[in-house]
Amino acid sequence: MTLEPGRLIREARIRHGLSQERLARRAGTTQSAISRIEQERISPTVQTLADLLHLMGEELVLAAQRRDAGIDPTLIDERLRMSEEERLDYGVAFANQVIEMSPTPKRKGWRS
Repeated sequence: MTLEPGRLIREARIRHGLSQERLARRAGTTQSAISRIEQERISPTVQTLADLLHLMGEELVLAAQRRDAGIDPTLIDERLRMSEEERLDYGVAFANQVIEMSPTPKRKGWRS
C-alpha cells in the first residue's frame, strides 16, 4: 500500500493524539509548515518525513522490490538455449510476422 507523505504524517499525528501545533513545536517548525505537508502542498524530503515520524515514536520503513516488467523469464531462458543461428532464424521469422501484420505505411516516397 502506498501513502502520500502528507497522509502518512496526518494519520500518525492523529493516531498519537497530536495537534499540528504540538507536532510543529516538537519539530521546531511552524504549524503552517506541518499543514502544508499534510495537504500535499509541499513534499518533504525522506529525511524530514523520517524525522517527523521519529518525533511521534514511529519509524519510516522504505523498501524496494523487483517490479514485474511483463516479460516471461522462461521465454528468455528458452531463447538463450538456442544456438546463435536458431536465435537469428527466430528473430527474422518474428520480424517478418510483425511486418505482415502491420498496416502499409502511407508515406511520400514509400515503395513496396
